Amino acid sequence: MKINSIKVMRGPNFWSNYRQNIIIMKLDLEELEAFPTNKIEGFSERIEQLIPSMYTHRCSEAHEGGFFFRIKHGTWIGHVVEHIALEIQTLAGMDCGYGRTRSADKAGEYYVIFAYHVEKAGLYAAEAALRIARALVDNVPYDINKDIEALKRIKAKYGFGPSTQAIVEEAQSRGIPFKRLNNSSFVLFGQGIHQKKIRATLTGSTSHMGVEIACDKNETKQILKSAYIPTPESILIDHEEDLEATVEKIGYPVVIKPINGNHGRGITINIQTMDQARDAFKLAREISEDVLVEKFMQGCDFRFLLINFKLVAVAKRTPALVTGDGHSTIAQLIDRINCDPNRGEGHEKILTKIKIDKITSDILSQKNYTLETIPSFDEVVLLKDTANISTGGTATDVTHLVHPYNIFMAERIARLLNMDICGIDVIATAIDKPLTDENGGILEVNACPGFRMHLFPSKGKPINVAAHVVDMLYPRGAESRIPLVAVTGTNGKTTTTRLIAHMAKQSGHHVGYTTTDGTYIQGHLIHRGDCTGPVSAQTVLTDPTIDFAVLECARGGILRAGLGFDHCDISIITNISEDHLSLDGIDTLRDMARVKSVVAHSTFKHGYAILNADDERVYDMREELDCNIALFSIDSENERVVSHCKNGGLAVVIEYGFVTICAGQTKIPVEKIDDIPLSFSGRADSMIKNILPAVLTAYLKNFTLKNIRLALKTFIPSPEFTPGRMNVFNFQNFDVMVDYAHNSGGFIELKSFIEKTQSPSKVGIIAAVGDRRDEDIRNIGAFAAQMFDEVIIRHDKDLRGRTREELTELILQGIHSQKQHMPVKVISDEKEAIEYAMNNAKKGAFITVCTDAVQKTIEYLGQLQKEEQLRSGSYQNILLKAS
Repeated sequence: MKINSIKVMRGPNFWSNYRQNIIIMKLDLEELEAFPTNKIEGFSERIEQLIPSMYTHRCSEAHEGGFFFRIKHGTWIGHVVEHIALEIQTLAGMDCGYGRTRSADKAGEYYVIFAYHVEKAGLYAAEAALRIARALVDNVPYDINKDIEALKRIKAKYGFGPSTQAIVEEAQSRGIPFKRLNNSSFVLFGQGIHQKKIRATLTGSTSHMGVEIACDKNETKQILKSAYIPTPESILIDHEEDLEATVEKIGYPVVIKPINGNHGRGITINIQTMDQARDAFKLAREISEDVLVEKFMQGCDFRFLLINFKLVAVAKRTPALVTGDGHSTIAQLIDRINCDPNRGEGHEKILTKIKIDKITSDILSQKNYTLETIPSFDEVVLLKDTANISTGGTATDVTHLVHPYNIFMAERIARLLNMDICGIDVIATAIDKPLTDENGGILEVNACPGFRMHLFPSKGKPINVAAHVVDMLYPRGAESRIPLVAVTGTNGKTTTTRLIAHMAKQSGHHVGYTTTDGTYIQGHLIHRGDCTGPVSAQTVLTDPTIDFAVLECARGGILRAGLGFDHCDISIITNISEDHLSLDGIDTLRDMARVKSVVAHSTFKHGYAILNADDERVYDMREELDCNIALFSIDSENERVVSHCKNGGLAVVIEYGFVTICAGQTKIPVEKIDDIPLSFSGRADSMIKNILPAVLTAYLKNFTLKNIRLALKTFIPSPEFTPGRMNVFNFQNFDVMVDYAHNSGGFIELKSFIEKTQSPSKVGIIAAVGDRRDEDIRNIGAFAAQMFDEVIIRHDKDLRGRTREELTELILQGIHSQKQHMPVKVISDEKEAIEYAMNNAKKGAFITVCTDAVQKTIEYLGQLQKEEQLRSGSYQNILLKAS
């Protein structure tokens, strides 16, 4: 039993019916292939004893006995691992729910698929589940509580706190996308120019100066006093020698606190003696150099929460305490309270467990109590001197009791400090009466206030304060997303992506796009490489300058980590053909279609999936999609398109030589195809198939026909606009074309173009990708033999598991299946192969270089072209001078 691989899916993916946040484990269980659970002696009894809570699990074969019934009657260990991984996360406070197990491509291998909330917890659960399953199989003891406690620690460290979690969930409920920017509470909402950031309950618009002031309790008090806000008398000191005089001036009882503490740390209240004051001073100095001595005010502790400068909630806070029953010790009463399932460590649950510390001991000793003291019946014993929820206190919602003047005062304080979100700590005998110096005062103003007491009060009505934050970030009707077009398929993705990006730019958008050759922001290449996965997609979507995104989505990224977005406005499926088969468990074209359909399934219900009506597998996707469908075809009489438009559908075709949009029965001619440079005067069918969905996308995004036509006329097939896609370099005696064709579909399209190209000598420089099937490599050779007069076989630098000799032999087999005596030369180095072809080219020859090193090849040919032009120019100058 071992894990062969683990993948983390953060976006919609192939493995889990398009869900997000999924772990994919590939398990090797060959040793147990002949041993389902009912053939492992005692397995059923052991798992029921170890994890009894799994009784509630259900599986696809529903039965009253649930998953345990399935185990008794026989299931595979991979299935058990799946359910254990889910259950231990649930027991640690992360109820995930979704799981699936299925056979992999090799006997004894299984894909175990399950959901997670916290990624690190999901990864831990994967390995722990296998350890537990192994112990159950081997009948050895296992302490599952260690794993559950470890998962709780991971959740506490890497999971969102309650405030951040509430804001994220509220945003999700409104369809606002989010991305976590670190392992803590730094979160980005929205996309592109509509993005907003928060860190816990700080927002990107929270005043930095306001936060600085709020963190300085003394400066806050000075501002409030100058605005005639009632605050207790206070003096700031930084030496213990000043303490006695300060306390004497203010008068007992006093409060001593650090100037910049939070969560009640370092605060001592109701100080009655100088000895207590000295101890409190030392405690406060552990937090800050400067210490505030403040008059202690009698009354109840209230927290006013303001969001967007408006009061949204008020909680009455009660310090941690126990109530005597006449026979239990204080320690026993604390233990009883801490057994409340609503209490946990830190912010794990809605209440925090009460911890016994020095403060608790000091408070008890003031009453001559110890933890072994038995309080009398109904006697209330305070355990903390501050009412923070994080130290075990409780909260009661009293928002409905607040006097209008106190609302006015609180909102005025938020404006005085310029704090869009803040928590105001108030001491008052009652909040249903105006706050004055006689009945209370403002203790402090807190930046980044916690929401837990308002979301989950111990008593009173919960208030969804997170909704007010999201309302502030995105007022009703405000956009959070930018237009997003996702392009996938076997071939044509990159050119289609680039053309759409060009059209969007022509229409005034600031565009970000990703392709196999790089990531682009507003036309600038910011990263070179294959950028068709989720990381590159997120780079575009999180860029604050972008208002339109076009994302190429390749097979590898979808299988490796899922999509880098949750939904798109328009999806395009260009085609499905043989490539990358027998890799990553994808063995058939049907499998490949399912992989590509992940992109189509991400389309918003109100959006459009643009499908190739000339490709049966692509066309068939329409049946399972829950969005609008648009079609494209190079044949205006395609029956699928005709029927679709007859029913009011949208399509684009080539009709009477024009790119024509069909909106139901309405025809909109866009441009003559021969006049569009990318079509190579109508000879490049592959490029025409890229033009059609791009035009339909532009139409759907309401680009004007004028801008669409202008974009089509100015998008020139060249290394600048379409690197590696039919880039033609004209030399004096021959032409050289660079193309990225590397699979059967690409070679079929290339063959169609070469056949329409007039040349007395057509030379192909070709290679095959090593991780493709034998038949795919032979096909490359066969297609090359059909379109070229002469072939030069080269080799990629990365042979992907094969030798040069093996690749050469397979290509030759394909060539000889078509032409036994075709001229073939093997020159492994691409640069040398190009030099040979050019040095031996006949006049008028057309040389095609099929390359995987696109940038290097076009740079090399560009340099050769310039050198020839310079030589030609120098020769002409010599002739002119001679004359």
